[in-house]
Amino acid sequence: MEGGPGIKRKIFYWSLGVGKEYVNAIMNKKPISGALQFKRNLAYKLVFSKLAERVGGKLRFFVSGGAPLSKEIGEFFGAAGLIILEGYGLTETSPVISVNTLEDFKFGTVGKILSNVEVKIAEDGEILTRGPHVMLGYFKKEAETKEAIDDEKWFHTGDIGFIDDQGFLAITDRKKNILVTSGGKNIAPQPIENKLVTCKYIEQAMVIGDQRKFCSAVIVPAFEVIEKWAKENNIAFANTKELSELPQVKDMIREDVESVNKDLASYETIKEFVLADAPFSLETGELTPSLKVKRKIVIEKFKDKIEAMYQM
Repeated sequence: MEGGPGIKRKIFYWSLGVGKEYVNAIMNKKPISGALQFKRNLAYKLVFSKLAERVGGKLRFFVSGGAPLSKEIGEFFGAAGLIILEGYGLTETSPVISVNTLEDFKFGTVGKILSNVEVKIAEDGEILTRGPHVMLGYFKKEAETKEAIDDEKWFHTGDIGFIDDQGFLAITDRKKNILVTSGGKNIAPQPIENKLVTCKYIEQAMVIGDQRKFCSAVIVPAFEVIEKWAKENNIAFANTKELSELPQVKDMIREDVESVNKDLASYETIKEFVLADAPFSLETGELTPSLKVKRKIVIEKFKDKIEAMYQM
């Protein structure tokens, strides 16, 4: 869309605005006016029907789990009529604790808690759950079981989150991922990473800042988009490594980073970053089988560049 004619972009963004107004009215259980319904039908015919065709044409909804979904991504697909129902749970909880439904959903949350499931938020923000969904224990691992399930049968999930005033559960990050800067500020990296990966020139990102004086990041450029840009501008390159070393590429990504920084607290902003010359992957060891970033592996892999960045 960004590379298309001006009129096409205008129609797209008009349709997106209408779609967001429509889906947010549904989400907030507000009546749909005749005018809004007419505009939404037109937006669907002009734009969103093409997106629906790309995913088969008959899709009712997506389900998302395993890692937090960006609120912006959820709202975008919702605006297009492709609802993503995000849920939450762990293997130890059979595995569902909460889930959004077609009748009751809220972007940026993992839905309301199941009727026969108890959830409470500990003083440190950790999500605890109790009920018939919780495992009996880890097989032949008594110590690990006692660490995970306390005397009152509350299972400690290891996730940080909160329940809002409408009863929707929101996940902030993994407890072990929380960064504490040298100035004592607690930072949840995942929401920042989710914002970064919605940027045009960023494919993957990992925020660093534990015991550091400021936050930085290891960023994987969106090589497919950047390759297209390089070809259009007659810039020669042999591989992704050469692309990642182009000054223009770092400048474009810096603009993306600054656009995210505008919505962050000053202590959360990304002051510097290093670029990876290849995507994080399962094969190269940076991702788990469920596609979560192995933070220790990435830090070790880029330790020289990271240290150099903090010496600047």
